[in-house]
Amino acid sequence: MIDFKNVSKVYGGDVEAIDDISLNVDEGEFVVLLGPSGCGKTTLLRMVNQLETITGGNITVNGENVTEIDKIKMRRNIGYVIQSNGLFPNMTIEKNTMIVPDLLGWNRKKKRDRFNYLMDLIGLNPDEFRKRYPHELSGGQQQRIGVARAMASDPPVMLMDEPFGALDPIIREKVQDEFLAIQKEVKKTILFVSHDIDEAVKMGDKIALLRDGRIMQYDEPTELLFRPKNEFVSDFIGKDRALKSMSLYTVHDLVKAFNLHASVESSKNTKEVSMDMSLRIALSMLLNQEADQLMIVDSNNKAHGALTIDLIEKFLHQEVKGA
Repeated sequence: MIDFKNVSKVYGGDVEAIDDISLNVDEGEFVVLLGPSGCGKTTLLRMVNQLETITGGNITVNGENVTEIDKIKMRRNIGYVIQSNGLFPNMTIEKNTMIVPDLLGWNRKKKRDRFNYLMDLIGLNPDEFRKRYPHELSGGQQQRIGVARAMASDPPVMLMDEPFGALDPIIREKVQDEFLAIQKEVKKTILFVSHDIDEAVKMGDKIALLRDGRIMQYDEPTELLFRPKNEFVSDFIGKDRALKSMSLYTVHDLVKAFNLHASVESSKNTKEVSMDMSLRIALSMLLNQEADQLMIVDSNNKAHGALTIDLIEKFLHQEVKGA
């Protein structure tokens, strides 16, 4: 879907921001461009929709060379989300969301139907927010509107430049979870810039780790965590890679691995956890002593036993050994 071939970017004739990068993003894939500040990840992202010119090499989207596509037409067909969300303060939420459909000449009914669908998708009541203005929304709500606007014309490709970076940690995690749930339904091809290894592991199908305009490793999260290709990758990931890897697994993975059945000891301080909760969140609940034990329940409210720190450690040890 998105193909980078020997792409380079030079500023002022001698400052090489991107150095001979080649990588492919398949249709429906979520790829995170990760790395420290100044590594070239945002420049690489902005070259896709021609917000940055290409010095050398080629970028194609669905087989078309981006330099041969009309810039305006192209940008209307690629969703773009930035950290500050970019909402126009003098426009209502509905008008903000429907900017591209307006430019494409959609009729009133089609725009209204699309707005209603998108608002339901991001978990906001369309009638409640339709006539509101950005300053009346929380930061998390504004960021969700930014995502909805990027999806308004149903583009096959979305570019996201640290879209959740300005949110506080609790809201950020919630919005990440909501976006991953949305992605399961819409299956967009996504390039996502981040400097946060935890976010990259949680969000990405693949991660491209950059340094000084070059790709140090382009792999699935498990490969970066357990098989770093060089010292830079290993240092960037950090020594707590086992803990980071827990974002990759859910309670269901543990239930399946150990074939758990209902067997919960009596306790007044018990909380229920769902099958799709990440093991990292579950462990956090146990470490913070939010409950004496966590009871696993499926979508039919059927119990599957108790989740403990020892059981999580056993599962993680098993996964790390097998990786």
